[in-house]
Amino acid sequence: MDSASRQAFQNEVTCTICMNYFIDPITIACGHNFCRSCLFLCWEEGKAPMCCPVCREISEKSDFKTNVALKKLASLARQTRAQRNIDSSDKICIRHEETKELFLFGEADRRWLCRPRSESPEPMAHSHSPIGWDAEECRVQKLIKEMDYLWKINQGTQNDLNQEISKTRSIMNYVELRKAIIKIQYLKMHEFLEEEEQLHLQALDREGKELFQQLQNSEVRITQHLGRMKDKYRELWEMCHMPDAELSQDMGNVLARTYLAHMQKPQPVNPELTSWGITGVLNMLNNFRVHTALNTEMTPCYISLSEDVRQVIFGDDHRSAPMDPPGVESFAMWGAQAFSSGRHYWEVDVTGSSNWILGVCKDSRTADTSIIIDSDEMFFLISSKSNNQYSLSTNSPHIVHYVQRPQGQVGVFLDYENGAVSFFDVYQGSLIYGFPPSSFSSPLRPFFCLGSR
Repeated sequence: MDSASRQAFQNEVTCTICMNYFIDPITIACGHNFCRSCLFLCWEEGKAPMCCPVCREISEKSDFKTNVALKKLASLARQTRAQRNIDSSDKICIRHEETKELFLFGEADRRWLCRPRSESPEPMAHSHSPIGWDAEECRVQKLIKEMDYLWKINQGTQNDLNQEISKTRSIMNYVELRKAIIKIQYLKMHEFLEEEEQLHLQALDREGKELFQQLQNSEVRITQHLGRMKDKYRELWEMCHMPDAELSQDMGNVLARTYLAHMQKPQPVNPELTSWGITGVLNMLNNFRVHTALNTEMTPCYISLSEDVRQVIFGDDHRSAPMDPPGVESFAMWGAQAFSSGRHYWEVDVTGSSNWILGVCKDSRTADTSIIIDSDEMFFLISSKSNNQYSLSTNSPHIVHYVQRPQGQVGVFLDYENGAVSFFDVYQGSLIYGFPPSSFSSPLRPFFCLGSR
């Protein structure tokens, strides 16, 4: 191969970011090629949207497959370069002072010996190994595998950080909201409860501040951990371009430190406020108890969450959150009667269930076998489980509740004339949520649904 052709070949297998031969090359939509790690680091450090470093074309995706053909060519180029280094004048036997088939003599002093010299008695006390291209390539591939693993871990940690930031922003607003609904409930009770109300609100303020501080501290810890893991990723990336002689010395220690850093990953905070019991509230509600609010038969139906409900429950990751595949049934029970006046209270047993929906809805919805949970005169408390995390939320408006999920009976109170629907944790004797007063335009029927999982 003449000089011009060799130079052209080298240009084709050289990454324009690190200016080294490709390691795990990928081809993006515009057709340009880069090392996977180089492109990811470039995008990680950039402020602009993900775009090609050469032509600036925006990339619509970030999941690329390895360009196997280009990877083989780059590997061949590195192998050729390694052979030229072995054949160069600085790789001469320290005994014969000439170039032969060389072995690496001694991991500590890194000297070169030919085969006859390496097999003589003197160096037998030292370890020695052939200058093996396969060994170098194996180490590089091991580093690439570790980098891919670290990248996925860092992406997960970044998602954890985004969630912590989101919760930190919303927790104080939620505390204020919860204070408001508790005040409304206390106003309905006798004057002797005023002292309990003040104690409750003070404790809620204190807990809110403590949780806010915990979330801020967690945000700092996760940010610091993410920074350390990015540094480890960059360290591995830099090691990919080290000579084989330096790699064999440092790689074991670096991988051990990387594993140790990963094992120290901080866990996200799960904010949960105490559900303080309200004295006498269940006794008051039992005055309006309906003992046969729900039918005993469960009807198969198809339940799906509207986009805004999924956004509230699952946050920024709602598009990838698990959902029932088409055709999978849930099981629902409607009320034995619809209510168009008066006050009514009933309890629903959710023991042992993770995914459920309960509340009231328009009477006309009972004829549907396919229900989308939206806000058209539906007042629901929704329990869901995703990635071993429980979420409690309501619709109309859509709110996630940072309180303990009820483990047994859930009480539902409907005050039709005042346009009020409230939910209670029967075991705790506490308020979960009360919808803001509204005006009902049609009869409402109790509703309870168990998810398919």
